[in-house]
Amino acid sequence: MKSAAEHREFVDLVEALRAAQDTITGASPPEDVARKAREGLEEVTRLLAPFTVSEAEQLAGYLITEPGHAQALAPVLHVDESSTEHVRGRLVLGRYYLGGNGAAHGGSIPLFFDDVLGRLANDGGRGTSRTAYLHVNYRKITPVGQELRVEAHVDRVEGRKRFVVGTIHDPEGDLTVDAEGLFVALRPGQP
Repeated sequence: MKSAAEHREFVDLVEALRAAQDTITGASPPEDVARKAREGLEEVTRLLAPFTVSEAEQLAGYLITEPGHAQALAPVLHVDESSTEHVRGRLVLGRYYLGGNGAAHGGSIPLFFDDVLGRLANDGGRGTSRTAYLHVNYRKITPVGQELRVEAHVDRVEGRKRFVVGTIHDPEGDLTVDAEGLFVALRPGQP
C-alpha cells in the first residue's frame, strides 16, 4: 500500500487540481487571463511529464487512505464510517460536476457510484472485480455545492458476483439517488 504521508505534496497537488477544475468551470475570464491560465497549465504539464510512470507506480488512485484516493476524476467521498461491508460519508459535488440549474450532471452520479461501490466490492480481501452493470435511479435533483450524505453496503455475494448498493441524500434528508452495481471477480490472469 502506498502511503499518503510519504507523498503529501502530491496529495496537495491533486487538491489544487480539484480546486482548479471547479474554478475553471465557474469562470468567464477575459482572453488575456484565459491565455495566462492556459500557459500556466501547459507549464505544469511540462514540469510533470518527465515523471510519468507505469500504472503500477502511479500515485493517483492508489493512495487509499486519502479522500478520493488522490485522483481527480471521480467526486470525493469523505468517509465517516467504514468496514469491509459498508461505508458512510459525505459528498460535496463542486462546480466541476454541474449539469445546470444547480443540479449535478447526470453522468457524474454513475461515475461516483462506480468508484465507491467498486472499491467496496473489492474490499475485505475479496480481490479485484470489474463492473458488470450499474443501475442508477434518479429520485430527485442532486444539488451541487451542498453537503450530501452517502451510504453504501455489500448487499450479497454469489460466487464471483458481488452486489453492492448505495444511496445519496440531500441536506434535508431526502433521497436523491439510489444505485445497485454488480461487480464480477476476475479470474486468475484476467486484466
